[in-house]
Amino acid sequence: MPDQVKLAVSSALESFYERERAHPDRVYLVQPRAAGGADEFTWAEVGDQARRIAAYLRSLELDAGSHIALFSKNCAHWIIADLAIWMAGHVSVPIYPTLNNDAVRQILEHAQCQAAVIGKLDSWQTVRSSVYPDVPWIGLPLAPEDAGSLSWQRLLDTHEPLGDDRLPDPAAVATLVYTAGTSGPPKGVMLSFSAMYHAANNWLRLFVIDDEDRLLSYLPLSNVAERQFVEVASLLAGDTVFFVHSSNTFIRDMRRARPTVFFGVPRIWSKLQRSVYRRIPAVLLDTLLKIPLIRIIPARIVLSRLGLNHIRYAVSGGAPPTDSMLRWFQRLGMNLVEIYGMTENCGYSHLGRPKRFKSGWIGLPNPGVECRLAENGELLIRSRATMMGYFRDPEATAQMLDEEGFLHTGDLGEVDKEGFLRIIGRARDLFTTRAGKVISPGPIERLLDASPLIEQSCVLGDNLPQPVALVQLMEREAGTAATGDSVATERLTELLLEINKRLPRHQQLASLVVIGDEWRMDNGFVTPTLKLKRHVVEATYQDQLELWSVSGKRVLWQEAPEPV
Repeated sequence: MPDQVKLAVSSALESFYERERAHPDRVYLVQPRAAGGADEFTWAEVGDQARRIAAYLRSLELDAGSHIALFSKNCAHWIIADLAIWMAGHVSVPIYPTLNNDAVRQILEHAQCQAAVIGKLDSWQTVRSSVYPDVPWIGLPLAPEDAGSLSWQRLLDTHEPLGDDRLPDPAAVATLVYTAGTSGPPKGVMLSFSAMYHAANNWLRLFVIDDEDRLLSYLPLSNVAERQFVEVASLLAGDTVFFVHSSNTFIRDMRRARPTVFFGVPRIWSKLQRSVYRRIPAVLLDTLLKIPLIRIIPARIVLSRLGLNHIRYAVSGGAPPTDSMLRWFQRLGMNLVEIYGMTENCGYSHLGRPKRFKSGWIGLPNPGVECRLAENGELLIRSRATMMGYFRDPEATAQMLDEEGFLHTGDLGEVDKEGFLRIIGRARDLFTTRAGKVISPGPIERLLDASPLIEQSCVLGDNLPQPVALVQLMEREAGTAATGDSVATERLTELLLEINKRLPRHQQLASLVVIGDEWRMDNGFVTPTLKLKRHVVEATYQDQLELWSVSGKRVLWQEAPEPV
């Protein structure tokens, strides 16, 4: 039975204090080791470490509300460090662990960080020069050896834990979250304690989460969705958080956690599906899942092997998932629904409901969310989870938040008579063909991405006779990209013809262009949240788009550059 802890709190930090007192010996965080096994941290142990680090931060005598960078991959000490920053009366500034040197330096400078917590990183040697040498560096236990002038253990050994339970002002800034930067330099979103509390507390109600639940953290905690869904929700609910050691141990760590509630982006769900198909042919499994009397058996086996057999509620967010993928997991007996939100509103806006699934639509507004459409179809959202504004950018804040407090999302949407939301595309992504036709590429890309051939796509067409689709193939298909294999070309041609039949004439694609270059985070094509940077793709291939549009060929192959 779950512990009956009655909370009357207004922030995640205040909730932590209550949990720490209520069940100090209960395991809160589970950190896997590289060699196998895992370290467990109880609520009391988390509190002791956080209070000692907070004592050190207070000893620096920084101004109240100073900004402290938190630069690390997910790990148990990421959350402990965040708690310590809050206990000391400061503001945490999470930095994506995959950013390059220039991006890290840009955030540290813009946020005016007074100290930095450095943790588990894969590319520390390439970004270490971005951290100012004249501010304190605190190295977490899993940090590279030279990442931090002050080791975590040394600070634990030399500082007594704070004796007071500092309560933050609910209206104060809790964190500064920098956006992924899909359309330009990232902006620092100021989120208050009360906004984060409001969003996460309502997640507990929507997902019926309590302290018996288990969560698995693998998406960057620097992303607002993971932060809210894992860190803040766990502090409020008192559940147990497990972490992933690396991408190579993902399934092993998933099986250890056996999460009951799980958040993932579409590419993760797609990879899980492909991992299943590598073990059992897609045609065979799909056939078995259609047989009423026996389909429960293969479904249970599949979910158990993935470590998802205890899932009560699963959510896909960050980008639109395909209906076929949602239905595939639902046929396995898993409640997978879509979620919609932004960094600017703590990821709190709309959610699909398992018993009210509506094909092609995201879902209904969350409790306390007001939704309206502007004259141009832009979705406007207002709730208590809305940001305070952009740090040091009043002009951008005024463009994003109107006088009534509505957040201008930049997304073009539709709302049906029941209140279900559908996103048509981004307003800034609209382009006009040479014939003067305005096209939103999002719906066309979703048709392409639903194909088992396509890993990701980008439809472009500004001032072109007809749009073209730049595509990257799934891993199993990518080997044919260098030669333009005739069988693959034929399958892609069939896909193009099938999609064009579903589109009005002015939206039909002139060609599919198979891109040989890799679109990755480290070369600037993809954000840390795995979203494609459309402006980077368009700028990269701008000189070739006209030729691709008028080539007369349905499928074109862009060869990858020769390795140096």
